[in-house]
Amino acid sequence: MSQKVVEAIQGRFPDAIVSTHALRGDDTVVLKREYLVEVCRFLKDDPEMDFKMPVDVCGVDYLGRTPRFEVVYHLFSVSKRQRVRLKVQLDESDLEVPSVIGVWKGVDWFEREAWDMYGIKFAGHPDLRRILLYEEFEGHPLRKDYPQRGYQPLMPMPTLPTEV
Repeated sequence: MSQKVVEAIQGRFPDAIVSTHALRGDDTVVLKREYLVEVCRFLKDDPEMDFKMPVDVCGVDYLGRTPRFEVVYHLFSVSKRQRVRLKVQLDESDLEVPSVIGVWKGVDWFEREAWDMYGIKFAGHPDLRRILLYEEFEGHPLRKDYPQRGYQPLMPMPTLPTEV
């Protein structure tokens, strides 16, 4: 991918960028969280960018590293045939990032999955609740310090209606 997207973000939001790097043709921009929504809106709405497709939003746990967590946004521009990856780094003590559901409605379940599996909160998400696990499940199982052999309360069985 060309450096055009990274250069456009750098030019428009010079204070937003923590770092950039590329690996095997994929460019990554690490952003400060307070710029995330604004940068995403620019990438979607600017005709030169045209990133209309959020391919994935996921959490990553780097246990032992500071900051420990990242939220990763994989974006694709169909018309430009380009990809870009955005990252926001989060400390374990402050696991909140603004929701981008106002930019792309399709991130709804991605953000809910990251909440469910990692405990990352998406501020402004209209329905942030578990999506894969039941409400009584304790903890977030994709965290690297989650106990592998822990006890989980079982989900109560629903009462089935009896036929009359």
